[in-house]
Amino acid sequence: MKNGALFGPGGNSDSFNALNKKTSDAPEWLKELGLDAYEYEAGRGVNGSEAMFSLIGSNAKKAGIKISIHAPYFISLSSVEEEKRLGSARYIIDSARALSLMSGETMVIHAGSCAKIERALAVDYAKRALEHALSELDKLGLYGFKLGIETMGKVNQLGTLDEVLELCTVDETVVPVVDFGHMNARNQGGVFTCADDYKRVFDEISRRKGAKYAENLHCHFSKIEYTTGGEKRHLTFADTTYGPEFEPLMEAVRDMGISPTFICESDGTQAKDALAMKKYYLSLK
Repeated sequence: MKNGALFGPGGNSDSFNALNKKTSDAPEWLKELGLDAYEYEAGRGVNGSEAMFSLIGSNAKKAGIKISIHAPYFISLSSVEEEKRLGSARYIIDSARALSLMSGETMVIHAGSCAKIERALAVDYAKRALEHALSELDKLGLYGFKLGIETMGKVNQLGTLDEVLELCTVDETVVPVVDFGHMNARNQGGVFTCADDYKRVFDEISRRKGAKYAENLHCHFSKIEYTTGGEKRHLTFADTTYGPEFEPLMEAVRDMGISPTFICESDGTQAKDALAMKKYYLSLK
């Protein structure tokens, strides 16, 4: 075991919101709960002030909480419209600025849809859009943050593991973000039934991107309801109908001696469920 896995919520859980605290209070609250990570949700835009992001960052540093950011959903690296593809750089830049103020290192990005075009063309569009975004970041002195391309849950979205890893060939700072719930939902379940199923994901990333990327992978996890089109909605760990289950994943991480960061995206119970993952993980050590 290296430094060990880290665990935290994506955004603020219902239990935190019930306390009427500010988002800047989240790091200390998570520390008291026993968690180690926090993903700031900017899916609807990076709307906070510089002062707020700086305060989150300083509070996270004091609490020992690892910070990441979920970039806006408006990003469309694979759009058929060039203006939208190139315009996505603006949202990536906004996320990088916020991430810098919060002293984080990883932003999570949805690559976009490929419903109207061939998947190979969508990948090509997205690669070129990423190259443009990286160039713009470099001009602004913001190059170096990890641009985490997320595996997606809907069939018509760009984001199979293979597609994500192909996008990661653009630059060393473009990295995979694996959402195990998305991968399961996109294939209508049954993808992860044992530890070996999870290990194959880490092994593939190690083979194609490099061991250090697999060993320190940024991950999302939740149970997700699905249809034939893939992801429908996020659930909580109380659900017994849809998967995947987190216990075999924790066993895989223990067996492999790796140190991923797990961001739980359960519907409203993300902090509670992240803690359940951590407690099980620690029980294995």
